[in-house]
Amino acid sequence: MQIIRNIPDILPEPCAATIGFFDGVHMGHRFLINQVKEVALSKGLRSALITFPEHPRKVMNSDYRPELLTTSAEKITLLEDTEVDDCIMLDFTTEIARLTARQFMKNVLKERYNVQSLVIGYDHRFGHNRSEGFEDYSLYGKSIGMEVVLAEACLLDQINVSSSVIRTYLQRGEVDMATRCLGYEYSIEGVVVGGYKVGRKIGFPTANLRIEDPDKLVPADGVYAVRVDVEGHIYTGMLNIGYRPTLDNGLSRSIEVHILRFNSDIYDRTIRLSFVQRVRSEMRFSGLDELVAQLRKDAITVEAILG
Repeated sequence: MQIIRNIPDILPEPCAATIGFFDGVHMGHRFLINQVKEVALSKGLRSALITFPEHPRKVMNSDYRPELLTTSAEKITLLEDTEVDDCIMLDFTTEIARLTARQFMKNVLKERYNVQSLVIGYDHRFGHNRSEGFEDYSLYGKSIGMEVVLAEACLLDQINVSSSVIRTYLQRGEVDMATRCLGYEYSIEGVVVGGYKVGRKIGFPTANLRIEDPDKLVPADGVYAVRVDVEGHIYTGMLNIGYRPTLDNGLSRSIEVHILRFNSDIYDRTIRLSFVQRVRSEMRFSGLDELVAQLRKDAITVEAILG
């Protein structure tokens, strides 16, 4: 996949393209991208995706927190797997935000990137105020010499797969449903930092994670069965997200994983956690003995889930 980051000096080869933020590069996105590739193949064009390195709403409002499914680097890696020819990384600016849909199609897509066929997701809208729809885009396309194709929607067991649907699943802790819609296990990455070391004292040492990207969505509080990637080696993990009410952690939300049968020092290292299944919600126990008894049960459950 060729990544185009700047305005090209020479007009690129003609292409069939679609446009979107592609957060998560989920099953719905892949379904759409496959349609772009089919259109490109049928017309002898290159296949292209036009996306943004930063969420458009965050560009317009720096305080906005998008709760991303993928970081920019993760998104590029996933897009490479689709085997599309070109990925155009378009910087979203206030100037672009002011363009009408027709101006965007003509000035940016047609004249800058040589888009000959534009494949539009069934619910996708663009342009100033996002007030127009597919019929409008089709009319604009005819006037500037661009074919506009309406893509089919991706349904998975009657679920209309979208980034917002997946976020809702993760916010509920339904990571198994998120996996089905994504087509892969949702993951978070961070640096192992020092904690209170209570886990070590009760026989369940944990690696406390500091998430590197503050915009990355962290699933709902609770205990999860996770796969832990430590420098390419995969381990079984029991993850807790929450406020540790039994230990009076206050308002500090922690992300800590107990890696089963693991005893290495990984402070200051970056690890990745892939969510497989939620075991239970976060609970307050009467004391450490009750907590330890539950953690032993959780470890057995995690082992059964991950094998």
